[in-house]
Amino acid sequence: MARFNSKTHNLLSRNNNLSQAAVTFASTVVLTSLVVTGLTVGLRQFGKLEGLELGAFDQLMRLRPDEGLDNRILVVGINDTDIQTRQEYPIEDGTLATAFTKLEQRKPRVIGLDIARDVKQGSASGREALVKQLSTNKNIVAACKLSDAESPGIAAPPGVSEERVGVADLSLDPGGTLRRTILLSIPKASRLPIATKHICNHVDPENQLPSLSLQMVVRYLEPQGITPELTKSGDFQFGSTVFKRLTPNSGGYYNADTADYQILLNYRSARNSVKQVSLTDVLNDKVDPALIKDRIVMIGYTAPIVKDDFYTPYSGGARDSQKMPGVVVHAQNVSQMLSAILNKRPLFWYWNQEQEAFWILGWSLLAGTLAWRIRKPWLLVAAFGVTIAVLFGSTYIIFLQAGWIPLVPPLMGILTTALSVVLIDRYAATIVKTVKGFLKINIDIDEQKKEEEVAAIIESDYFAQLQQKAKGLRASDSSENSENAEKSKNSDNSQTEENFSSPEISYTPPTQEQLDSVQLIQSTIQSTEDVDYLQQVRDRRKQRQVAENIAESNTDTTTDTNTNTDIPATEGAEEQQEETEYWKQLKARSQKEKQKKNEQ
Repeated sequence: MARFNSKTHNLLSRNNNLSQAAVTFASTVVLTSLVVTGLTVGLRQFGKLEGLELGAFDQLMRLRPDEGLDNRILVVGINDTDIQTRQEYPIEDGTLATAFTKLEQRKPRVIGLDIARDVKQGSASGREALVKQLSTNKNIVAACKLSDAESPGIAAPPGVSEERVGVADLSLDPGGTLRRTILLSIPKASRLPIATKHICNHVDPENQLPSLSLQMVVRYLEPQGITPELTKSGDFQFGSTVFKRLTPNSGGYYNADTADYQILLNYRSARNSVKQVSLTDVLNDKVDPALIKDRIVMIGYTAPIVKDDFYTPYSGGARDSQKMPGVVVHAQNVSQMLSAILNKRPLFWYWNQEQEAFWILGWSLLAGTLAWRIRKPWLLVAAFGVTIAVLFGSTYIIFLQAGWIPLVPPLMGILTTALSVVLIDRYAATIVKTVKGFLKINIDIDEQKKEEEVAAIIESDYFAQLQQKAKGLRASDSSENSENAEKSKNSDNSQTEENFSSPEISYTPPTQEQLDSVQLIQSTIQSTEDVDYLQQVRDRRKQRQVAENIAESNTDTTTDTNTNTDIPATEGAEEQQEETEYWKQLKARSQKEKQKKNEQ
């Protein structure tokens, strides 16, 4: 029976310990993790982490391996050498017409012109030749620029039908970095006067224009029988590939401008995404025909002088050539779409906000559990190093699969939760003790100041005078008591019936305001027999009242008594005045001390 009771006791004790540990874990780890997660999610909702998250996106993009060239695309770049060799800027219409003729001889599938050419450049014959090329070659797609508040828009070159016009506009993030690309867009109203109306400045919700990249992709896929469709949600779909529209809070974005149909741009490479040749090489027939036949060929400026270049996620890690030419950016987008449709290369995807919140909470709980369980500092530091490495590694692996999930928020959750749990679990008592000690020091300092002020009062000349007057009053009261006792004795022996009425002593008691100040004065002056002048005054009053009572009951009092009572009455008036002055001084000091305490 004893053994059974012992086992039962041990079992109950173990259950109590487990229950206590569970309560401690919940109140320390779980509660702290929830609070930290809530704060982190709140910061994201207000956009305070957007810059950090976009920076992490760029870093992950730079860490990805280079995917190499997309051989389906060729870029004919007009560089500085072309401009200087031909002494043309902008490149003239006749030069472009010759380039189109050279390219058409090699049978490209699609040609895209990323050059504004609404205004004639060069001779009239050159203009005529260019318009003829653009009109007769149905596989040429030309760019235009949409109108907006600051621009009336730029029309496509003449001779290009509306169904072969593509929007060259790009969507930049704050700071000028290009992470998104446009598939469809609508012209916006301009504050500037519009000289010529065209499709790219016609403001109408129904006037949804495809991007230059989308136009080339559609024409490239037509021979293969792949055409775009719309899903029930309004997204583009090519075959089984759906291009999901970017939302304002997708991934690490906060309230991004996604009024157009936008997607994240999944770059292929920083420098080697597509093959590039110069305009001079095309004009001199130095380009391998195999690079042109059945390919997408894009023509555009790559010379920095044109300023048609953009910062990309790769710019932060580059020492030179930090910007990417616009024609190459369009080629990257074409490559992204073709690779997704034909090669099943993943497009960027991201979680919804609830999934991201659970992701942050999970890492916070893990960090809190480690901080609660591990007691050795060096082991705790090593554990968190491994935890952060696992977080970064898992995020990077998912990013390689085009998944953009939070990295900075869970990292903040790990560090904040760990620090909070360590402080609460290990050092809460120490912190409380330190605070109490600090408060005690302040109290001791206040008491010391109080003692110093009281000592200064006692050592003052005025207080010494009060002590001397108190001694004199004690001596006078003692003599007066003796006389009154003698008179009382004589009165008892005599049987005279003559009544005696002594004059009233002129005495006014302290006011209510003085009585209310006692508590304030008690915090300033010490209650000792040597210095308590007020107590001495109270004792003297009591003795005087006894003398008055005796005088009133005495029926055998002579006129000498009247003379004796007049003197104390006069002295009482003077003492009352001194007492009032003393009260006022003590009250002023007490109120000053109380004001100092309130200010502290």
